[in-house]
Amino acid sequence: ELLEMVSKGGGENAILRHTQRNKKLFVRERLKLLLDDESFLELSPLAGLNMPYGDVPAAGCLTGIGKICGVWCVFTANDATVKGGTIYPIGVKKQLRAQEIAMQNRLLSVYLVDSGGAFLPLQSELFPDKSHGGRIFYNEAVMSAMRIPQVAVVCGSCVAGGAYVPTMAEEAVIIDKIGTLFLAGPPLVKAATGEYVSPEDLGGAKLHSKISGCSDHFASSEKEAYECVRNVISTLNYDPLPEEVIEHDSPLYSSDELLGLAPQDYRCTLPVKLILSRLMDGSRFQEFKATYGTTLVTGFGHVEGHLVGIVANNGELSHDASLKGSHFVQLCSQRSIPIVFFQNTAPHTAEPTSISQAHSNRLKAQASMMTAVACAAVPKITVVIGGCYGSESYVMCGRSFSPNFLFLWPNARIALVDSRHFSTVPQAGDNDCAGDESELKHLKEKLEEESSAFYSSARLWDDGVILPQNTRKV
Repeated sequence: ELLEMVSKGGGENAILRHTQRNKKLFVRERLKLLLDDESFLELSPLAGLNMPYGDVPAAGCLTGIGKICGVWCVFTANDATVKGGTIYPIGVKKQLRAQEIAMQNRLLSVYLVDSGGAFLPLQSELFPDKSHGGRIFYNEAVMSAMRIPQVAVVCGSCVAGGAYVPTMAEEAVIIDKIGTLFLAGPPLVKAATGEYVSPEDLGGAKLHSKISGCSDHFASSEKEAYECVRNVISTLNYDPLPEEVIEHDSPLYSSDELLGLAPQDYRCTLPVKLILSRLMDGSRFQEFKATYGTTLVTGFGHVEGHLVGIVANNGELSHDASLKGSHFVQLCSQRSIPIVFFQNTAPHTAEPTSISQAHSNRLKAQASMMTAVACAAVPKITVVIGGCYGSESYVMCGRSFSPNFLFLWPNARIALVDSRHFSTVPQAGDNDCAGDESELKHLKEKLEEESSAFYSSARLWDDGVILPQNTRKV
């Protein structure tokens, strides 16, 4: 239901205004004209949902991965039906994440610009820091130096700092009567100088194609613009190694059964091999150290024909399990085999624990696995299938350990501790029992809300909530 709501951008009225009054295509229609087929992975579609500064579905922009002319591309497309495509802090974060993916995986970048620029009331959260809006342009320069092509289409308003997105791209297309490009639009010119100038005269397609040279290609319609982009991409001489069509078996068990296996209790009591048998090609899995450190399952298998190493929680990460994980991750790194982590980490107790020798040994072993995971020079993909708790989330390649991608199942929980571990029984003889219990109740409710998969995805702590049965495809 949430994905369906987000796919409608700013709502039906906003789409009508965008498509009928302004004669523009909806952002998803634009992508259909660009892409080779319907196969498109949208990234973090729920970003911005129910954020404190108001409901901004799709964060005013859509990001994703798909193919043009057989080349994998990362897309960043403003959705002008959401507050005129105005950039909010979460929109900046979303665009920076798309660029990070492009750089890490050397994917061509396509920008579809249709934006009113930064949302000025939040300028302190948008402009000054290195992780804010200016980083987008820095990344464009760095990507050019890395020889990663970037192509832009000015398919609407392109104002202020956003005007640098197309001008820093390698090739830019502008659409007649629709695309405009200027540092300050007609209203600000009028306010500053008293002069009225039309958007076309100030920064329209003819001006930038004939006089300023900011645009490299003039298109008389949106359809022509996207055909032009496809032609540009076909001449970039940027063709990564052709992908082999690999014959592979489907799992022996239906992926739909994952809906009944998604862990609702995060104490890792569910045997994770039940899940793996519905994800691996032919349900085949070559286990590594099968009888040692059994609270972590490690081994090799294929997903859609691709050999991967699997690291999956099957309980609390004990000393032995952590040493086994460290050994296995190093093997994958040595053999250049990508690693897929399936996270259902054990919740940490809120109460302090005694520092016993066994506890210290486990910490040391977990630190060893953290080092192995952080330093493994192979692609890493993390799927949170249940709980993502405390330091064990680091060991299992959580967001802070920079996996190439991190996805959540809808039942996932992300927190330092599990709120259910808090005791609500006040200590005997405590005069402030009622106050303490009320405070504890409030904290539990706060933790419960903040640990949901949707709270995480709204803040871009991941690359999206996915349905369990789509895991192999994603």
